[in-house]
Amino acid sequence: MLYRRFGKTELQMPVLSAGFMRCMQSWEDVPLAEVEEQSQANLAAVVRAALEHGINHLETAHAYGSSERQLGRILPNLPRREIIVQTKVQPDADPEKFEADFLKSLQRLQIDRVDLLALHGINDHRSLWYACRKNGCLAAARRLQDRGLAGHIGFSGHGPTDVILDAVRHDEDGGFDYLNIHWYYIFQLHKPALEEAAARDMGVFIISPTDKGGHLQKPPAKLVALCRPLSPMLFNDLFCLSQPEVGTISVGASRPQDFDEHLQVVPLLKQKRTDLLQQIDIQWRSAMRQATGLERPDQLWPCLPPWDRTPGYANIPMTLWLFHLAGGWDLVEYARSRYRMMGDEIPWVPGLPPRTLETIKCEGLLQECGVDEDRILQSLVEAHALLGKEVGDAG
Repeated sequence: MLYRRFGKTELQMPVLSAGFMRCMQSWEDVPLAEVEEQSQANLAAVVRAALEHGINHLETAHAYGSSERQLGRILPNLPRREIIVQTKVQPDADPEKFEADFLKSLQRLQIDRVDLLALHGINDHRSLWYACRKNGCLAAARRLQDRGLAGHIGFSGHGPTDVILDAVRHDEDGGFDYLNIHWYYIFQLHKPALEEAAARDMGVFIISPTDKGGHLQKPPAKLVALCRPLSPMLFNDLFCLSQPEVGTISVGASRPQDFDEHLQVVPLLKQKRTDLLQQIDIQWRSAMRQATGLERPDQLWPCLPPWDRTPGYANIPMTLWLFHLAGGWDLVEYARSRYRMMGDEIPWVPGLPPRTLETIKCEGLLQECGVDEDRILQSLVEAHALLGKEVGDAG
């Protein structure tokens, strides 16, 4: 395994982290008595495999159903000083509830301290306010730190770049020591947040680069061809970990063998295979340009109005990003699954599908943004026709 300094925390972090969202039994916080023996044995096997590979950062969250309780049956038997345990707790309008939730997490985990505590889901300015206002949840987290119950304090963010940047730049109550963030090859809009975090010596943890990074565990044939001699998953791992700001990326293993392909990135990093990165990057960009006329699928995003400024809360930037992912790299199933999540109040797919095209046109929002209005509106019509299908539909 390869280890990196995790910013100002000074922790030596493995470049691959073990996330415990996918190998748990249930998204409900079921009592341990209801955890099936087979499920517990599988999670224990995932822990053993991670540690055998030198992956000593184990990451979970208060909101991950039975994950904390199941880990709690294992952690007391592990060499505590040799592992890095992280959990995440959502900020709340009431800091006392945040503190109570954290103490419940400690109880579930059956340990007396976590090494990393993240305020989970700073996705908008309301959750940022819950965290960072005077005597808010960040202040509560620092008090928990003072009591010796938590080591370093960070946050996870799934929302827009401006919210993440505001959190990164926050200084009161000591600010944040690290962040968990979505950033991978298909979605690079948060690069300014990575750079700002690095300038402030914050540790950077990349969330779900495989699944949310394009369902790369089951890539389309086109991406497989574009990535040779690497797999799409391995290329994405190498891309993320070749960025100087990034400390570690999450591997959400559902079974022990899920680490195997990711582990192949370690020798590539040691060999500094920037030639492979450049070669495959050129191939991806060429395919995107031939299909869409754009270098990247998110190229237009900064030029378009955000969803909360659009009639009907239509998320035009995300719709076009998904449309270009489908057209340029054949990520159709991924794009459809995300498109159909709009309207379900999921932080990383906010807003609604664009259904009021004439209203948008009349508002003149697209003209204000300096883009080809007719072309954008036509693309939105085509996007809805393609992405509005049920996942798995033919065509």
